[in-house]
Formats: sequence, C-alpha cells, structure tokens
Amino acid sequence: MSAKPPTSLDVAREAGVSQATVSYVLNNREGARISDETRARVQEAADRLGYVPHAGARTLRTGHSGLVLVPLADVPYGPLAVGLMEELDRELSQLGYTMIQYGARRLKGVAAARAWAGLRPVAVLAPAGRLTRQAVDVLHSAGIRAVIGIGAVGWSSEIVSTVTMDHEGIGAMAAEHLLARGSRTLTAIVPAEDGLRDMGLLRAAGVQRVAAARGVPYTRVDLAFSETATAARLDVWRTAGISGVFAYNDEYAMLLMAVLADNGLSVPGNVAVVGCDDLPLAKLLRPRLTTVRLDVTNAPAVLAQTLDQLVKEGTTRRPRLALWTHALVERDST
Repeated sequence: MSAKPPTSLDVAREAGVSQATVSYVLNNREGARISDETRARVQEAADRLGYVPHAGARTLRTGHSGLVLVPLADVPYGPLAVGLMEELDRELSQLGYTMIQYGARRLKGVAAARAWAGLRPVAVLAPAGRLTRQAVDVLHSAGIRAVIGIGAVGWSSEIVSTVTMDHEGIGAMAAEHLLARGSRTLTAIVPAEDGLRDMGLLRAAGVQRVAAARGVPYTRVDLAFSETATAARLDVWRTAGISGVFAYNDEYAMLLMAVLADNGLSVPGNVAVVGCDDLPLAKLLRPRLTTVRLDVTNAPAVLAQTLDQLVKEGTTRRPRLALWTHALVERDST
C-alpha cells in the first residue's frame, strides 16, 4: 500500500524506450513517427506496471485540465437525457476531454460559479438559470475558457454561448395534430414535480398558443405522477365531444391512458392523447401512443466540437446552437 506509484520514466525503462516516446504514445500526440511495434511495447509496459497518467502533468503540458464540467440540474433525468449525456461524454473523450458531472444542484450565480471553478475545469456547460454576469466573470477569472448556457428557445445571452431547447414548439406541434384529428378542446398536462414543472409550463404555453389562435377551449392540468392524482381529475376529460390531451411526455401519457382505461374512457374515442420522447414502450402500448420524437442525433458531436473550438481559440464569439429538432410520430392514440 505504501509503494510509490509507477511513473512514465518507469514505463520507459520497462519498454526500453525514451520518456518522450512514452509521452507521445500514451497521450496519442500527433506528429510522432513511432512504429506500431513500439507503441504496443509501451502500452504493454504501462499495463504491466499499472501506470496511470497524472492529471496535473497533463495540465502543465496542455495548459488546461481537459475537464468539462456539467453541473447536475435539480430534475429527474429520463432516458433521452441520460443517453444524450452518455453520447456527449463519448464525443468529448474522442477530442481529449474528460466530462465530469457535479452535484450542488440548487446552487446558482456566484456561489455556483465558485464551487465549479474550484475543480478547475476548462469548460462549463450549465443551465441558463444558474448563470449571471457576475458568475461568468468568476468562471473566466478562474481560467475557464468556455462557458455554455442551456436555455429555452427565445433566451439569448450576451455573456455566454447558448444551447436552446424548443419546448414551446413541442406543445404547439402536439396541439396542431390533435386539432387536425378532430379534437374540440385542448388540455395540457404540467408535471407538479420540481424540476419538470418549468419545462411543462413551456410546453403547455405552446398548446395554449395554438388554442388561442384557433379559438378552441384550453385547460391546463397540474398533475403529480400518480394514479390517485390522475383519477381525481377525470372530470377534466369527461366533456362532451372529443378532448385532446398533450400529456407532457410519454410517461405521463401512459399514466393517463391507464387511468382512463380503468374508468371506462377509451383512447382515442373519448380522449385523444399525445406524448413526447418516443420511448420504446410507446409502440408497445394498446393503443399505440402518438408522440413527438426529439432528434438529438447530431447534438452531442456539434456541441463537443463547438466547445473544443471555444477552448482552443479563446474567442469572444458566442455561438448559438439548437439542441434538437422534433417531429410528430402518429400512431393509434389520436
């Protein structure tokens, strides 16, 4: 337990090469003419010795830590968000960065910036609501080269680069589809859970905008994710004619459809339902769930490349990126 950890010099001696060669091989540095046989010998020596490159040495060599900090938001992460983070981690890794996720979910402003800066990341990707001008000044003063804020469409910033998410557009797309399929009223479900409520309100605003433009009745239902709470609001959907419901996401749509079925209301006969996210289960429901699919296929690569450019160029440029495109997937629930 008290043995000194192996160094790059130890690896060089074990492999019979210079310390510079070890550095070139283990750090995948470009421009070095090193044979495949030598590379394999260095890697085998490092594996035998259990050598791990020192993060501090990398910082001295490159001029930055290579850490990209993503503060955790105070929201429950669904499959789409988890997959997005995993893919972003892969893309950043290929560019030589290490992504770390940080807690302290309720910190914002200068307090958050000081906590983040203490880890000495080279870049921070944070929710817009947690960034202020003073906070960004703290981050830049600590040597953080790139700060990117994540917010809703319509939000812009003069102090940081931005990534936007079109929640209102999702609600509007669902509402337009429900009306096209014959719904005479529109209802939007807004999750009561902390963290989801803000996104739910933005999506509901899209439904409300379409309802106002078309002159149809609109109802917003704030709903906890439970069968009891959903059953208690059945009066909302026991209306004359056909009601159309945008259920915030697929999970809320599944909850609603189960409660409706238990109480003798049919989908889409009495109530037409649209979800969001296009989870794999959406196709396994009966009736199959109509949903809004979010396409984030290119987002991780574009985001990682943009961050890399900001770090390397040290530019005052403030790019604005859209995180996703969305499209309606029509199935049997409408």
